[in-house]
Amino acid sequence: MTREDRFAQAGKTAVMQNVHGTISFLLAYPPFNLMEHAHLAWLVEHAQLRFYAAGEQILHPQDGPVQQFFVVKQGLIRGERLITGQQEPDTTFEISTGECFPLAALIGERATRTVHLAGEDTFCLTINRNDFVSLFRRSLPFRDFALRGVSSLLDQVNQQAQQQASESLGSHYSLDARLAELTDRAPITCTLDTPIRAAVKLMHEASVGSIVITDGRQAPLGIFTLRDLRGLIADAATDLEQPISQVMIANPSHLPSSASAFDAAIAMTRQHIAHICLVDQGRLTGVVSERDLFSLQRVDLVHMARTLREAPTLETLVALRSEIRRLVDSMLAHGASSTQVTRIITLLNDHSVCRAIELCIQEQGDPGVAFSWLCFGSEGRQEQTLHTDQDNGILFVASSAEQTEQTRQLLLPLAKRINQALAACGFTLCKGNIMAGNPQLCLSASEWAERFGRMIESTTPKNLLASSIYFDFRVVWGDADAAERMFQSVLKRINGNSLFQHQMAQNALLHRPPIGRLREFILARSGTEKDTLDLKIQGLGPFVDGARLLALANGVTNSNTLARLQALRAAGVIEPLDADAYVEAYQFIQLVRMQQHQVQDREGQPLSNRIDPDSLNHLDRRILRESFRQAKRLQASLALRYNL
Repeated sequence: MTREDRFAQAGKTAVMQNVHGTISFLLAYPPFNLMEHAHLAWLVEHAQLRFYAAGEQILHPQDGPVQQFFVVKQGLIRGERLITGQQEPDTTFEISTGECFPLAALIGERATRTVHLAGEDTFCLTINRNDFVSLFRRSLPFRDFALRGVSSLLDQVNQQAQQQASESLGSHYSLDARLAELTDRAPITCTLDTPIRAAVKLMHEASVGSIVITDGRQAPLGIFTLRDLRGLIADAATDLEQPISQVMIANPSHLPSSASAFDAAIAMTRQHIAHICLVDQGRLTGVVSERDLFSLQRVDLVHMARTLREAPTLETLVALRSEIRRLVDSMLAHGASSTQVTRIITLLNDHSVCRAIELCIQEQGDPGVAFSWLCFGSEGRQEQTLHTDQDNGILFVASSAEQTEQTRQLLLPLAKRINQALAACGFTLCKGNIMAGNPQLCLSASEWAERFGRMIESTTPKNLLASSIYFDFRVVWGDADAAERMFQSVLKRINGNSLFQHQMAQNALLHRPPIGRLREFILARSGTEKDTLDLKIQGLGPFVDGARLLALANGVTNSNTLARLQALRAAGVIEPLDADAYVEAYQFIQLVRMQQHQVQDREGQPLSNRIDPDSLNHLDRRILRESFRQAKRLQASLALRYNL
């Protein structure tokens, strides 16, 4: 081999090593880790490696339609935008190693809306726009990521969870499975005049636990279950030849067959039932039992709810509460979303609170006056995790000042006993004494209205802090009508008070998401919290505060953060794409928080909302960083909306 041949061969070898090295680099990051090897090789063959010095401008809105696609191989890209009223541009995002840009501008064939600068000395792989279009057409994973961004990354997280659940628990479906997938046979039915004995025989022959009573059009009129049969047998006087219509449960609970296994579990848990009819276009198409909910049946969700609600003593209730932690472990293992888990926890907590109240009334004696038990904060928003304390109060109706004080004195001893009972059940006593046993929170409907009015009219720091707690409320036990009427009047007052809205907006900007210009995350620098950030206050807080403000300002009555965001989206207050991004970001931060609580509980550590981001894998770190950026975007939009 000649010298020239050796040089040529060495050059080819270097090129091949470079290609393989670049492919190996890309395989460490989504979406490239999901792409076919041939498509990755095509990308690398058409790419150039470019260097940008720190501070160098890469893209500018005035450059016109974007002509290049970039992947950061080393370094940092910073996105800056000048917001009205600010002297200095605001950093709206940071793009680090393994991430790519600017997808939306390339797909939209437009200029970027943000200046892209090299945050430090940076190397990028680049391909021209025509090659980007070719890759977009060739690779489905790449196209999916380009169109959906962080949503596709969340899908990867969920798929990994589902795969792990399948491997470790043998789960046959996820909590999102359609109910139609869980029913493989026609429902057993009969007519209104069918004798009870004949109906029971049909159930026995089909080995099912229920029979649905239908009309001539197959619309469900009632349901009869083995549980109902046990009650009849206990009553020896029941005539089994009488028509089933005399003993059926009329108007049975139903869902469309397109609903999810989780929807059915929620309905069963809330209503203390074991069967859900599937009804499409008015016709019965199937029946799903709690036994059919295979994944959830492993932890007996419906049975747990029923036993909590029917616990004979406080000691039994306390013992049953320990099973909720096992339930959370199983749901997370099955790939449940953070929203699904928090809804289940809140629902079981509601059952626990209701039963604790009833047991305390049995113990202390009925006070003889009607009252409603209110909850605030995360319980009011239906967003509780295993790490929760008490924020509650009492509302009653009184016609005079004298009757108000008499009723309060009757209810306070009971309220204090309920607070202690809930503490025994694991609901920590509130350090700020935001509890029903506090005379200032055991109020008549008119007193509650006055309290809310003072928060609105006098925007002191104390009142603003209170508004962030009390404006997230709902009724857990007792009649809700008086509370709902009172809150409707509160919403009208907020809608007409721009100063209060402005002050709430300022309050919503107090806790900034922990990302900055010079590094991925802003972490505590000293003390026991060194190198950690707060997932609750810094991560979830901006979404909770922002959604509350916009909901109250626009007459949205729902107290749940995600429901507020969806309602604001529907009302046109928030752009659809922004609302979807906020929802996804909130859900992911909540999921990371719950997974951390799960690990801490398993290891016997105290539950904490602080996390070291270095403890996360690359994918989770990337999505967490993007989620914090969405929180920052929401705060920026509030600042713009309220001229802050």
